[in-house]
Amino acid sequence: MITPLKALRKNRFKTALIFISMTVSIAAIFLISAISGGIVSMYSTMLKTDGDIIVTQKGIADTFFSDINRSLSASIEHIDGVKESSILILGAAPVDPLPIVGIYGVSENRYKSYTLTKGGYPVSGEVMLGSKIYETLNHPEKIVLSKKTFAVSGVFKSRIGFEDGGVVMSLSDAGNVFHKSASIFLISLRDLGKSDEIVAKINQLSSDIEAKTTESFIDSYNQFKIIQTSSGVIAALAFLMGILGIVSMMSMVVNDRKGEFGIMRSIGLSSSTIILKLLSETFIIAIAAYAVALGGSLGILELIEHADKFQGYINGEITATLMINVFIVSVTMALIGTFLPAIYASRIDPMSLIQRGGA
Repeated sequence: MITPLKALRKNRFKTALIFISMTVSIAAIFLISAISGGIVSMYSTMLKTDGDIIVTQKGIADTFFSDINRSLSASIEHIDGVKESSILILGAAPVDPLPIVGIYGVSENRYKSYTLTKGGYPVSGEVMLGSKIYETLNHPEKIVLSKKTFAVSGVFKSRIGFEDGGVVMSLSDAGNVFHKSASIFLISLRDLGKSDEIVAKINQLSSDIEAKTTESFIDSYNQFKIIQTSSGVIAALAFLMGILGIVSMMSMVVNDRKGEFGIMRSIGLSSSTIILKLLSETFIIAIAAYAVALGGSLGILELIEHADKFQGYINGEITATLMINVFIVSVTMALIGTFLPAIYASRIDPMSLIQRGGA
């Protein structure tokens, strides 16, 4: 009996088509999952920096739309158990020639979160640039935001792509640019065990604000849910397209090899043996396709991360968990896509082939 590897070499063209179809589908699942996960991870990391509790405007759909009274920060810092309160204004604006750039107005106590590589922290009328946007803009000494010119005071490096490709300025300047007092407060605590108690006390300060623990906020944040749901739907479509491609190609393979399967049936091999043979062939292809897709996805993500066009805002990460999950999905896709053609092959009647001359 022909071994799975010999069978694959014997049908090289169709094997190559199945391999390409599976590789593209697996790579699509890798990239979609990694990029969406990277976006959520970057924003989550930014919020977790100095933030055990997050305070936003109550009922807003996105932190960029949040506007809360900056003066509430002083009242929050007087609550027993609160270590420090940082204030952020989140916004976005064009910086010629870039169509959109993340802008962060921050309180002075948050400057320590940015590692300077050049210059100093900004004062009124100045901004600090992430290293990525600094390189993209060819080392500018000034930038224009909302028709106002700001001097570049320094450059910082951040592992968070949103910040490394963004602009940091003082709260007062950001407030004037975006016409708001504050977007969010990041509250750090002395004792995390008191977080629920402190959240309740903060919410009592004003009916216009909503405080949550950072973990709770991230779990319930609508934008994260939208990103994760969208990536899940697209990944599912890639999975289905992969299955359809495998079914289509395996059906042609089975049709071309009817004589081989007829001989196998005539010498007494069981239907399960033929099914197992075809499943083992696609399993081998799935392993090879997975390896190539993983390597290709890592290369593409590396290119995206360093591409000036994306300003560091797209930064996917393939974790060990993702690799395991995609491996399971890849094998499942291969086996499901092969199963129906394999059943058909196992039921081929050798007598009918003899009557048609083996066609």
